[in-house]
Amino acid sequence: MLTEDQRERLEVVLVSPRNPLNIGAVARAMANFGFARLKVVAPYAPHWQEARSAVGAEALLGAATETATLAVAVAGCTLVAGTGTLAYRKPEQRVVRLPDLGLLLRREMERGGRVGLVFGPEKHGLTREDLSYCHLLVEIPTDARQPSMNLGQAAAVCLYELSARAFAADEATKGTASSSATAAASARLELLAGVVEQTMVAADYSPAAMREANRHDLRLLLRRLGPSERDARRILGLFRRILWKLDR
Repeated sequence: MLTEDQRERLEVVLVSPRNPLNIGAVARAMANFGFARLKVVAPYAPHWQEARSAVGAEALLGAATETATLAVAVAGCTLVAGTGTLAYRKPEQRVVRLPDLGLLLRREMERGGRVGLVFGPEKHGLTREDLSYCHLLVEIPTDARQPSMNLGQAAAVCLYELSARAFAADEATKGTASSSATAAASARLELLAGVVEQTMVAADYSPAAMREANRHDLRLLLRRLGPSERDARRILGLFRRILWKLDR
């Protein structure tokens, strides 16, 4: 199992869950594997209140954080992994099979980062907009005839795999080099994206009709680049200076 500190560095994020039984199942799976940090984005209020009485997970659900947006929920995360099937979507970010996620999680934690594991609504999963906040898309290997999984089952499988694979990765990673620089948190990337977008508008690069698409692509680009916190601050300062000059 992961250490207590490592488990504290992983946050499970549920986006607009509807079924209280599924929410309770996720909470119980978290408790099974020692995870306690749960965030719920824009839940359906009556079902969310009902879920909080889930047997065996009352304390965990009672301490869960509720946010209005996914951006706020993952603001402190340096690695955000969205979950879903490839059957109905064309991913715009790196795709990682679940068995390979444990190593990435371990490396991120070792350099002081925080990981967000995001699950979408039961009916349609994470949207394209939701996934723009994710560094990668995690695919759970399933039979092609039934690619989607129940929310509670998907969470249980993911948390077990992360616990087992991240711990087992010790021997495989001995002697391998990894960057020690702390990655920029999602909130920093959002701030940077906002300033870059303002600069694009000031330079007449981004016409009004294209701004939403450019904002989406910029969010994905910054997560693919994966700048460190220090580099993100320097780039932010650079674009602020350019914006100041353009405004003058």
